[in-house]
Amino acid sequence: MGRERWAAVDRYLGDQLLGPDAVMEAVLRENARAGLPAHDVSPTQGKFLFLLAKIHGARSILEIGTLGGYSTLWLARSLSPSGDLVTLESDATHAEVAKRNIERAGFAPRVDVRVGAALDSLPALADEQRRFDLIFIDADKPSNPVYFEWALRLSRSGTLIVIDNVIRDGQVIEEGSPDPNVQGVRRMNAMIAAEPRVSATALQTVGNKGYDGFAMALVLEDSAEGDA
Repeated sequence: MGRERWAAVDRYLGDQLLGPDAVMEAVLRENARAGLPAHDVSPTQGKFLFLLAKIHGARSILEIGTLGGYSTLWLARSLSPSGDLVTLESDATHAEVAKRNIERAGFAPRVDVRVGAALDSLPALADEQRRFDLIFIDADKPSNPVYFEWALRLSRSGTLIVIDNVIRDGQVIEEGSPDPNVQGVRRMNAMIAAEPRVSATALQTVGNKGYDGFAMALVLEDSAEGDA
């Protein structure tokens, strides 16, 4: 049971449960043509994010890490016509590709692509007094602890925080790993475990993206309430 088998099962599940999706397939082709790294979530993972947001009834979504807009569009599809999504991308070239993809998919009016370092954009969102129903973190892993801190600040009671790539091919259990990505995930996990304002879990996944997983934290009490 290796990666070829996992990928074959992913293809089967996608064919059976998702079916053809010309819009999303075009996004992946455009991302590849533009030379973007193939770090997008898989189609089944994208549909998982869509269902999480839909079940949660998210009206406002924050995404940290846009890349070419593939996961952005899965999340945007979950929104009601009055909903909105803010997505943060540090790389200007990636952001331009994402903007084109989002425009072609018809979601430009509801998706705000903010270009620049997330650690600059996040304080601006706090200054705007934004609060989000769902926050998806999928950016540079060494910064995950800081992103989680900001996610809490930008949450309200009931916000769902979802973090991608938290298993790292199983390396997350290696306390002494020299990989800064692994250490970023481990520090974030320790923060989540010590945070009384959230209830959290994580799921391991296998598929055409290899062996990895998601962490999820439900905010029970927002920062303003906790400081009262």
